[in-house]
Formats: sequence, structure tokens, C-alpha cells
Amino acid sequence: MIYPLIKSLHLLFVIAWMATVFYLPRILVNLAETGNEPAVQARLQLMGRRLYKFGHNMFGLAFLFGLTLWQGWRMFPAALPNVTAGMHWIDAKLTLVAVLLVYFICCGRLLKRTASGVALPPSRTLRWLNELPVLLLLAVLYLVLAKPF
Repeated sequence: MIYPLIKSLHLLFVIAWMATVFYLPRILVNLAETGNEPAVQARLQLMGRRLYKFGHNMFGLAFLFGLTLWQGWRMFPAALPNVTAGMHWIDAKLTLVAVLLVYFICCGRLLKRTASGVALPPSRTLRWLNELPVLLLLAVLYLVLAKPF
């Protein structure tokens, strides 16, 4: 009973975090394309800061529930199964999640730098970078569902 609840909460917060991972770079693209419109830039900066903070909170919750799923069997063996015993797909998945987290933090730093007047890369470059998390998420999903090794 507790395992499906924890897994559902983990998935909920992962989905919320991934929404911020997908949308924050889009805000950066919009910032790069606003030109000299201070009101629009201020609004996008505010949206970006709020979204970045929300994303950090969602990642933290997803991490806690994921850690419980991964290692909770050590504390509660009757309630939580050892879902990764002898399997190494989890290592690859966690590596990709770490790459996604670094990507998210880099986007947050770009946002912060624009607030201090540093120019963003061209919007075309930002658009290409915006596609990276989709590919990483696809690989994570494959690892979780197929458990290939």
C-alpha cells in the first residue's frame, strides 16, 4: 500500500520538475528575443525566477521520494521492496538525472546573469539547447521502463 503511494508522489514531483526544466529555457529564448523592451524583460525575469525556485522545490521532493524508493527497503523492508537489487540501470538513470539537474542549474545561472546585464547566447542557440532535456528524459524513461541491464 505504501509503495504505490510513494512511487506516485515521486512521479508527480518528477513531472512538475520536468515541466520547469522544459519551460525555463523557453523563457530564456523569449528574453533573448525581447530586444529593448524593459517591461517585457522584467516580467520574464520575474517569471523565470519564480519558475526556477518552484523547480528546485519540485526536484527536492522528487529526490526525497526517489531516494525512499531506492533505499527505503533498508529501513522498512516489509513495506518497501528492493527494486534495484543487482541491477545497474539505476546507475545510468541517476547519471542522466544528474545531467538534467546540471542543465537546469545552468539555465538558472543564465537567467541570473541576464538580470545583471550579461547578454544571452543567440536565441537560435537557446532553441537548440531547449531540445536537450527531451532527449535526456527519453533515455531516462527507457531505462526505467525497460531496465535493460
